[in-house]
Amino acid sequence: MNSEAAEAEAEEVPEAEASTHAEAGTEAEAGLKPDAEAGPEPDAEAGFTPEAGPERPPLLRRRVATVALLLALVLGGAAFLLAAAELHDTPASRNRALTDTAATTEVIEDVSGALTQVFSYTPSGTDTTRQAARSLLAGKAARQYGELFGQVEKRAAEQKLTLTTHVVRAGVTRLTGRSAHLLVFLDQVAERRGKPATAAAQLSVTAELRGGRWLIVDIASR
Repeated sequence: MNSEAAEAEAEEVPEAEASTHAEAGTEAEAGLKPDAEAGPEPDAEAGFTPEAGPERPPLLRRRVATVALLLALVLGGAAFLLAAAELHDTPASRNRALTDTAATTEVIEDVSGALTQVFSYTPSGTDTTRQAARSLLAGKAARQYGELFGQVEKRAAEQKLTLTTHVVRAGVTRLTGRSAHLLVFLDQVAERRGKPATAAAQLSVTAELRGGRWLIVDIASR
């Protein structure tokens, strides 16, 4: 009895294994895997990849390009206006000596007349020269002239010295509303005891408009 049961079990085991191998072979032939799920493959023809985003619509691209162009035009126009304002406000554009002929002529006449008076004197007429200097000079020029003219008066009296000054040429290098800079060329004739001597001088002069008249405020020899 026991030997017959053992033999029956031995015959059943090969049959079960054969059935299992047959099922596995069927699945292999069909290309299926019991534990894997098949997902959709990328669409190679459409050109999409997992990292690529959606393409920007053509209308949006045109709007972005239009906005960029308008911004460039606005910034370019602002830069042009700023450059034009700076050019218009340069020192050369504020110099009236280049544009205002009447004012230029006036300052040349006032300064030339003042220099002629304050640098001309006679041995007996130094007081007249000093008085003229008080009304025609101001600021630094007035102080310097006052310090030096005392020595001039003494020398003129002792040496019988006469000085005559003529403005040969004067030009305004810069002119604003109330200030002017000039370059002046002088001829001076000094006569001592009847013996004349001629000398030339070149001065840099600064004048200011005060009370409707141009007064000399600084004189420098060049």
